[in-house]
Amino acid sequence: MMKKVLAIAVLATVISGPSLAADAAAGKAKAAVCAACHGADGTAMIPTYPNLKGQNEQYLVGALKAYKNKERTGGMAMVMQPQAAMLSDSDIANVAAYYASLK
Repeated sequence: MMKKVLAIAVLATVISGPSLAADAAAGKAKAAVCAACHGADGTAMIPTYPNLKGQNEQYLVGALKAYKNKERTGGMAMVMQPQAAMLSDSDIANVAAYYASLK
């Protein structure tokens, strides 16, 4: 019985871990470099660049990981791939949490 409870607790932690572990304040600090293209508040000044303010957190995580792994090409991939490559998985989660928190 104790093993089942422990297994369920571990599984719940793994499943919910990334969203609970994200730190929007740390993400804000990491996102400073993003401001050059995506704006200081996540609203891009250049019409062809996407707004990140209020964007879905999981979408941002997936997009940044795809850029980091060179799975996302086209568009601004040549700019985004090196930027994403500098981010750890924790950084990505934090940056995504930061932009998702902006309203």
